[in-house]
Amino acid sequence: MKILSIDGGGFRGVYAAHILYRIEQEFLISWQADFALIAGTSTGSIIAAGLACGLSAKKICEFYEEHGKQIFKKRLLCRLGLAASRYNNRYLREILLEVFDGRTLGEVETPLLIPATDIGNGGVHVLKSKYDAGFYRDPNILVADAVLASCSAPTYFDPYRIDKYMLADGGLWANNPSLIATVEVKKRLGANLDELQVFSLGTGLGHKYYRQSSSLSTRLVGWGFATRWGRGKFIDMIMNLQAETAKNILGLLLEEHQILRINFESDGKLSLDNPGMFDDWISKADKAFTHKSAQIADFLNISKCGEA
Repeated sequence: MKILSIDGGGFRGVYAAHILYRIEQEFLISWQADFALIAGTSTGSIIAAGLACGLSAKKICEFYEEHGKQIFKKRLLCRLGLAASRYNNRYLREILLEVFDGRTLGEVETPLLIPATDIGNGGVHVLKSKYDAGFYRDPNILVADAVLASCSAPTYFDPYRIDKYMLADGGLWANNPSLIATVEVKKRLGANLDELQVFSLGTGLGHKYYRQSSSLSTRLVGWGFATRWGRGKFIDMIMNLQAETAKNILGLLLEEHQILRINFESDGKLSLDNPGMFDDWISKADKAFTHKSAQIADFLNISKCGEA
């Protein structure tokens, strides 16, 4: 049984989307038929939900290119330096409603898993399509709303309310959802761990978020949330740490040949909200696919387009 897992990472989701697009171009693949479950967190939830609802990865890449600048358009209060999230989620919700055309999670036939964070109750919150008869909470929730909740990264977007729950980005605890997707397939779909294959797509891993300097000027600034910790920088680091933790634990649960993870690393900090990097992420994704295409085909047991 195959699992497709896509990390969070803001606009860097275009990296994962383009790799999936290249797979569509080169191989005979059906995201809905070939995978037992599709999981995505934050920006990964846009991609995962899109594929589960029958959209092509090509269409999803176009989504980032067409709407990225408007999604990440700084709101006035943030520009003035006042206490506010950087971006308004109104535009994102409008285009998600358009993309998913009013579809509910209960209408998604492909098993779909979207992590969010229940900040009102201080717990995790996982939104799911109805692939188990015992699921009764989520069937009437709009796919667009589930995705928006998972995308609501603290300091970037305001939390988003669904029914009785105030939700924020699932990346706070499951930025790499491959681990919880694996447990879910074992528990809900009755799979044995030794029959699973996890195809996991990252969106980049940044390093050196903080300097190790202990100079007087640095100490005077202090470790306030708005100073040395930084607003987005701290959230970005947490998501990186979670993604790496999930990868490492999954590696202890499964054998090496059962996991294929594609990601890239950067010596510096990676931005979540820079649409101007579109061509850079496309280039990195294309390079990754070129070097790993044979490995991908072998891992997923798929054939090149045009082959019998």
